[in-house]
Amino acid sequence: MAQKSSFLKQVKELLFGPARDPFAPETRQHIALMAFFAWVGLGADGLSSSAYGPEEAFKALGTHVHLSLYLAIATAFTVFLISTAYNQVIELFPTGGGGYKVATQLIGPHAGLISGAALIVDYVLTIAISVASGVDAVFSSLPTAWQSHKLTVELFLTLFLMFLNLRGMKESIKILTPIFMGFVITHVLIIVYGVAIRGNEIPAIVHQTLHETSSLAGQMGWVFAASLFLRAYSMGGGTYTGIEAVSNNVNVLQEPRVHTGKLTMFYMATSLAFTA
Repeated sequence: MAQKSSFLKQVKELLFGPARDPFAPETRQHIALMAFFAWVGLGADGLSSSAYGPEEAFKALGTHVHLSLYLAIATAFTVFLISTAYNQVIELFPTGGGGYKVATQLIGPHAGLISGAALIVDYVLTIAISVASGVDAVFSSLPTAWQSHKLTVELFLTLFLMFLNLRGMKESIKILTPIFMGFVITHVLIIVYGVAIRGNEIPAIVHQTLHETSSLAGQMGWVFAASLFLRAYSMGGGTYTGIEAVSNNVNVLQEPRVHTGKLTMFYMATSLAFTA
């Protein structure tokens, strides 16, 4: 019986890591994240949304693709605007809690309950959409006969992410860091290369955008042009999911928490605005 118990303990430690005392000072030191690793662990959620949010916004423009220039500027501006707001939340609530703590303290417990419930739903949907979007992107380059396996792969990846999180945040970050940095580096290279080889066309593109916008507004009216743009902008709202992750988890950041939180927000906002 003792051997069986010892074996099960070894298996448990192998799968989930050794047990830690949550009140011990060394536990806090073990889980505390510096800004870079916080960007990887907490920023992956926000950065992954750049893979599907802008695409939905661009599709909503239909044939009026010239409005995408305004869309890109508005998206980058919105990312930094939201990040600035969350910097204030980090300053006011350095123990974490994010929107839940803000709603509870400033409005009331019922508003906090709604905010907390919305956050849980948001994370469930974010995981589902991120995994589905990633698998869809990979399978788009595979043979058609393989498409029937997409759901199986998505379920496996979701269970794998759950397992990583059960091991602990730092442990999961060690595994996800190469994937995260691979995503960032490849996107930076592709975007910079794309802009560099077409850089001489930028003045012409700006002029054409202004001309086509004026032409569209002259034919259909400014209300139509603005409505089309705002609809596309709202369809890309998925781009801004995950930005709140840092303010929700300030308690896991290295001291000084507020400084580390703001630095993490800067990394997240810059990478998301640039990629989106």
